Amino acid sequence: MLSIGQQAPSFEAESTQGRVRLGEYFGKQPVVLIFYPKDETPICTKQLCAVRDSAARYAEFNALVLGINPGSIDEHERFAQKYGYDFPLVSDRDERIRQLYEVGNIPLLGQKRCVFVIDASGTVIYAKRGNRPTAEIVEALKSSRR
Repeated sequence: MLSIGQQAPSFEAESTQGRVRLGEYFGKQPVVLIFYPKDETPICTKQLCAVRDSAARYAEFNALVLGINPGSIDEHERFAQKYGYDFPLVSDRDERIRQLYEVGNIPLLGQKRCVFVIDASGTVIYAKRGNRPTAEIVEALKSSRR
């Protein structure tokens, strides 16, 4: 798993809102990367619904939020539409992004659940495994302003 203080690797991938080029946001705004195992599973759905419900808190920091897993764009679009996610879900079919961020994989279950906050300069300022509380992520975004 990437560590705090490391430069975030840039990537380019398809999402539910078109092609995402992470490097285009460096120097402009913070980014929250949410790696989650699979669409339409109870914990993943709960995790992303919490992000959806906290959209205003992320907007206070002009933060781009990206959900990432190996699912297809079609799967992501159905999932996003069903639950009203207005943030992009990125398709990491070849698991290249997961590998860049050293997220790890659980045999038979897929990628691990991790959250990264990247400040506007492109530096990782928060990196934790698991389903992280919104308040904790927002605190990391606050620290990026200091």
